[in-house]
Amino acid sequence: MGRIYINAIRVINNIKTFGWRNTCAKLKKYLHLGSNYVDYNKWMHSHRLTDSERQEQCGRHFEYHPKFSILVPLYESNCDFLRALIESVQAQTYGNWELCFSDGGRKEKCLYDFLQVYMQKDQRIHYIASQDGTLGIAENTNQAYTLATGDYIVFGDHDDLFEPDALYACVESLNAKRVQVIYTDEDKVDETGDYFFAPNFKPDFNIDLLRCNNYICHMFVAEKNLVDQVGLLNPAFDGAQDYDFIFRCTEQADGICHIPKILYHWRAHAASTAEDPAAKRYAFEAGKRAIEAHLARQGLAAEVVDGAAPGYYQVSYLVRGEPLVSIVIPNKDHVDDLKKCIDAIEQRSTYRNYEIIIVENNSVQQETFAYYESLVENPHIQVLYWQEEFNYSKINNFGVAHTKGKYILLLNNDTELISPDFITQMLGYCQRKDVGIVGARLYFEDGTIQHAGVIVGIGGIAGHAFSAMDEQAGIYQLRTSVACDYSAVTAACLMISRETFDAVGGLDPEFQVAFNDVDFCLKVRKLGKLVVYVPQAKLYHYESKSRGKEDTVKKQKRFHSEMQLFQSRWVDILATGDPYYNMNLVLDAFLSLIHISEPTRPY
Repeated sequence: MGRIYINAIRVINNIKTFGWRNTCAKLKKYLHLGSNYVDYNKWMHSHRLTDSERQEQCGRHFEYHPKFSILVPLYESNCDFLRALIESVQAQTYGNWELCFSDGGRKEKCLYDFLQVYMQKDQRIHYIASQDGTLGIAENTNQAYTLATGDYIVFGDHDDLFEPDALYACVESLNAKRVQVIYTDEDKVDETGDYFFAPNFKPDFNIDLLRCNNYICHMFVAEKNLVDQVGLLNPAFDGAQDYDFIFRCTEQADGICHIPKILYHWRAHAASTAEDPAAKRYAFEAGKRAIEAHLARQGLAAEVVDGAAPGYYQVSYLVRGEPLVSIVIPNKDHVDDLKKCIDAIEQRSTYRNYEIIIVENNSVQQETFAYYESLVENPHIQVLYWQEEFNYSKINNFGVAHTKGKYILLLNNDTELISPDFITQMLGYCQRKDVGIVGARLYFEDGTIQHAGVIVGIGGIAGHAFSAMDEQAGIYQLRTSVACDYSAVTAACLMISRETFDAVGGLDPEFQVAFNDVDFCLKVRKLGKLVVYVPQAKLYHYESKSRGKEDTVKKQKRFHSEMQLFQSRWVDILATGDPYYNMNLVLDAFLSLIHISEPTRPY
């Protein structure tokens, strides 16, 4: 990550949002700090165990010291890669482990002789070979399981590498809180075993992301009791057997822990999936079937289709019935924007059982009221009048109080649908019992991202993920294209059931303008419900046209008071970090403007 380039469009959008002076100051700051942005390989090497840390870990005694059984299926394995794997396990600072090899083909003498050298020196290394021919990947791994005597099962590939503190980190976590599933961050490593790239900094458990992509993958650890409960790997899903297994484990697990640290290196070479995902195209179809099987077990009716890239999927939940959706749109003048918003819904929306509640707030232009008059005969639309000062929370609460629908769609007047089925897509998610709020993918007029979820902690409070970034230029882990659970989404386009809206008392009027939607989402999260970003629901958002910018002393004073209120109310998440954002990633809104590219690999 050495080379930094700035997209002019993103700079312009940042100027619009933050102002010229603020943008220039930040740009100067980050250009000055550009030398600190070293490539990922250097970063990884600098974050590995030091000798003193290694000694300290080796000498530590844990009250709970479980045994780990590392299962490794073999098939025509490269002995050099295998040696590196074995030595990475032997280098663990936590020593209560066993390494269980299973050879999926008939016993190969050269491979057996190679492993015998290690087995004679280390009694923790075991080997079994197929007696009746070639085994598939699932059956091969299951055969390795017959050797396992540990408390926890760890899955590894014959050509990959573990960091020396991988098992130590797991034990440390288990001593803090006993769980049945653990996963860690990972990256890729080249054939030399020394060049690291493509880090996967993962969120804490994210079921909607998992249904779109096997983001967990490596390193996956499961309690043996759980494995016995859910069953071993299923050969019917060979190629995505781990995906299916992860679903079954996380469905039943009593506790899931994510360790935000790179502890596993996925080897990339000519024959590996890590190097070329297309090398195992059959795996993608198996992955789709794994998702479908998981959804069936959960009693969820959905359509699963291929996503933005191999290994990524799009899940659309089928709407039950045709419930009334109440669309609440606050408005003050800007009648052209409002008309564009409503006309798009009226003319292009594929979901037809809706009502539109316009909440008029102190418009002054005659054209606005003339437009309201033109809507009188429309059975879908009602105009309400809010005559107090602007308060986004109060206005929306007022509008919701006059709705009839089972589901509420809060919508800004400066939005315009792109996908005609956006209501259907959002409603399908919103009808799930575990979901409280659903958000959409919003674009600036120039086609760059305006909103793809909200991350708590950005800028000290919260900010839009990937704001002002161009999807065509590349987005980290394709996050804008997959459904994800977030801590919050924007109320510019937000769907919620009436039941959940009432349960949290609507939006808080103390947040007159800023952070009301984030606070609202976090209150819903406290109910134990998910906030989901749905990328299939796409709209333009011509941001803040109606309200304007924070460009007066009064507005800035109000903004700072709302910021302080948010900080005092949500101390815990601001202190511990957003669970859907990895602690290794930066928390600065301006960095959404800067794309830090991967360098060309040196081979």
